[in-house]
Amino acid sequence: MNLLVIGATGTLGRQIVRRALDEGHEVTCLVRTPRAATFLREWGASLVKGDLREPPTLKLALEGNTVVIDAATVRATDSLSIHEVDWEGKVALIQAAKAAGIQRYVFISILGSEKYPQVPLMDIKHCTELFLQESGLNYTILRPCGFFQGLIGQYAIPILEKQSVWVMDEASPTAYMDTQDIAKFAVNALSHSETERKTYDLAGPQTWSPEQLVELCEKFADQDAKVTRMSMRLLKGGQKWLDSSNGVGILQIA
Repeated sequence: MNLLVIGATGTLGRQIVRRALDEGHEVTCLVRTPRAATFLREWGASLVKGDLREPPTLKLALEGNTVVIDAATVRATDSLSIHEVDWEGKVALIQAAKAAGIQRYVFISILGSEKYPQVPLMDIKHCTELFLQESGLNYTILRPCGFFQGLIGQYAIPILEKQSVWVMDEASPTAYMDTQDIAKFAVNALSHSETERKTYDLAGPQTWSPEQLVELCEKFADQDAKVTRMSMRLLKGGQKWLDSSNGVGILQIA
């Protein structure tokens, strides 16, 4: 198959590219900065410069491809707006994919996104699921839990470097998966017709609280962690201030 991978330089996206190449697929990656994606070309993927915020570039990227695997999302370090990329950009991509006759659109969402409409990214992911389902495209939606790889920067490295580990009070235990396993689901779904027009929740076999993760990292690092706790009430208050100051609202689809 000829695959177009969106978000190919991300933690999950690169694993999807690697898996697809290993299974013999022809892979094209939409990238904003080709220089930062040279490792994908070295693996055997083709690069097309483009941006979800620039619809004309999407048409070019889609040419010659039959499948889209969309693993893109705004990163915490990006200066881009969630609404601009994860909503407007994804709507443009889905519309362009339909116009191009894409045979399967695999969308990576977030587990439980429909339960948190007050969280902008979660709400946008859920709204995108609905938009894709109503688009007429042949889709598969995967809703993974947390990434094990994300725990390295969040817990392991700060503990090793004797930096503070931020822990949210009242945080719910979370299930995690290796992004390599999630990539297997994404690529293998393409060869199974029963996954068409279906949505799947992906989660690891057990949940972990922040305290359990800190304890585990302390054990492997053989040193104590400096834990800084943040109140959920304080975080919600800060989110309300950001929403009112930046005009960020909750998306609704009529």
